[in-house]
Amino acid sequence: MSLIESKYLIRSLTFLLISLLSQSIFAEKIIMVRSKLAFPEAMTALQISILKHGYQISRVQRVDIGLTKSNFKTDKYRVVFFGKQKELEVISKVTPSMVAYLPLKMAIFAEGEQTLLVTVHPDQFADMFPNPKLKKYFKRWQQDIRSIFATVVNSQ
Repeated sequence: MSLIESKYLIRSLTFLLISLLSQSIFAEKIIMVRSKLAFPEAMTALQISILKHGYQISRVQRVDIGLTKSNFKTDKYRVVFFGKQKELEVISKVTPSMVAYLPLKMAIFAEGEQTLLVTVHPDQFADMFPNPKLKKYFKRWQQDIRSIFATVVNSQ
């Protein structure tokens, strides 16, 4: 990862964390859960749940290394990129400008002995891309993300 990409990612993640900490102001724009699982177990449960919901994981990006190199104090932090290939192909044809937001992403990070999972609420995409052909995807993504997160939260 280049220095410019690293700085952009750090700024984005910092904004996300500030958003999370500012309580209900951004609550409707994200989906966030807290799991009692330690980070490694939560990460495994998350990946298994994503796959069981029919998505493919395109990559898992470590964020904690870049943050540490920039003198931020952090614990384990990853961004999981996932999607359904055929779905992404259809969406990119219907609304090419949405490609910048795909595949979907979830942040997972340790907070003490617990793990937090957070992602953008799919309604944000519906607001940005009001194409009726995409509405079914956004609705299903919301249901699937909530189900994926519930699986992680209820894992032991």
